[in-house]
Amino acid sequence: MGAALRSRRVSLVVCSRGMAIRGAGGTPGGLGHFFAGLALAALGVYLFLDRVSVTSNFHTLFGGHFGLVMLPLGLGVGLLFASARSVSGWLLTVGSLAAIVVSIIANLTFYFAATNFWQTTAMVGLMGAGFVMMVRSFRALA
Repeated sequence: MGAALRSRRVSLVVCSRGMAIRGAGGTPGGLGHFFAGLALAALGVYLFLDRVSVTSNFHTLFGGHFGLVMLPLGLGVGLLFASARSVSGWLLTVGSLAAIVVSIIANLTFYFAATNFWQTTAMVGLMGAGFVMMVRSFRALA
């Protein structure tokens, strides 16, 4: 009789298709622990990123030589208007657009706003606790 009780406690819930429902990562671990950890980690990441400011030094955009990047772009677009199959036109246009995107990203500056020790500890603690809960949910519950 003891074996019958143990087998009932270990049995998995079966869905309507006859498949066993498992926890996070396909293990019999805690699906609730995973989503609670995900919520904690998401809250910590949100609070952390909320303190970050992103600015651009527009006066130094493109290294101060904006026209030098626009000349190949204009030439490439002109070649594409003349012939859409122009390989050099496509290379100039795509290369110039890539240089513009890289230049914009390279001139971004990230600042972390001043926070007190308690807020920083709470942000890092929430992220750490959430990530640990998600990882632990992949193990089988005892």
